[in-house]
Amino acid sequence: MDDKVIVDNVSVRSVMTKSTLPVGGFSVNPYVGCPHACKYCYASFMKRFTGHTELWGTFLDVKHWEPIKNPHKYDGQRVVIGSVTDGYNPYEEKYCNTRRLLEELRGSTAEIMICTKSDLVLRDIDLLRQFPKVTVSWSVNTLDEQFRADMDKAVSIERRLKAMEQVYRSGIRTVCFVSPIFPGITDVMAIIERVKDFADLVWLENLNLRGQFKGTIMNYIREKHPELVDLYEEIYNRKINDYWQMLEKTTAEYAALHGYPYRVNDLPYGRSEKGKPVIVNYFYHEKIKRG
Repeated sequence: MDDKVIVDNVSVRSVMTKSTLPVGGFSVNPYVGCPHACKYCYASFMKRFTGHTELWGTFLDVKHWEPIKNPHKYDGQRVVIGSVTDGYNPYEEKYCNTRRLLEELRGSTAEIMICTKSDLVLRDIDLLRQFPKVTVSWSVNTLDEQFRADMDKAVSIERRLKAMEQVYRSGIRTVCFVSPIFPGITDVMAIIERVKDFADLVWLENLNLRGQFKGTIMNYIREKHPELVDLYEEIYNRKINDYWQMLEKTTAEYAALHGYPYRVNDLPYGRSEKGKPVIVNYFYHEKIKRG
C-alpha cells in the first residue's frame, strides 16, 4: 500500500447502483478513487461528484453501507464490481469491502462480473465458486513491464496473467481485457497468443483520449515515443479512424486464420474451448463501423 494515498471513510445507504454500462445490470464500487493511478483512467471524472480535488490515484474512500438484507433481489442480475475503481486494489486486503459484498450476495443467483488489475482476487475464489455465473476480467494492454509501469501502479502483468491462469483452472470464466489499446504500442496478437490457453474471452477496446488525461498521454507519446506523434495527432486531433479500421480488419483475419470465434460489440457468456478464446471487437468509443 502507498503511504501517499489519503484514505478516508464514507457512509452510503447502498453500494448497489443501476448500471448505465453496456454490460447492464448493477454497478458496484466498494471504494471511491483508485490507487492504481492509471494515467488513462476515464474514471477520474468521479472527482467532480465526490468533492475530491486531489490528483487521481492519491485518495481512496472506503465505503460503509447498510447490509444487503435480501440478496435474492439480485437473482439473475449482472453485478459488475469495479467500473470506476478496482475492488481488489491493495487496500482491499485490509478493508475487505469486496469480500463483504460477495458474502452479502451469497445465496443469490446474481451473475458476478469483476474488473480488476490485481491478483488479490485469488483470495476470494472460495466465495466466487458459490455463484452460478462468475467472470473475472483483467486489464492487460501490454506485455512490456516498463510501459505498464509508466501507465499504472497496479501489480505486474506477469502477476495478472498468473492469477488469470489460476482462476481459469479453478473453473471460473476469465476475460483478458485488452484495454485501452495504445496505437503503435499495444501488440494485440501477442497478448492473445499469451493468454489463449487460460482466457475464455479476449475483449478489445481502443484508447479513447478525452478530458484531463488527453494532454498527459499526448505528452507521454511525445517524450517516450516521438515516432508515434504523427499517428496520435491523426487519430486524436484530426479524428481519422484509419488505424482502428485497419486493426479491426487485421484482427478479424487473424481470428479466422486461427479458428478463434470473433464478435463485434457483443459479450457472449460461456466457457470457450481451451486455446480458442472468443475475440470481441469493442471499438465503440470512436463509433467504428465495419467494412
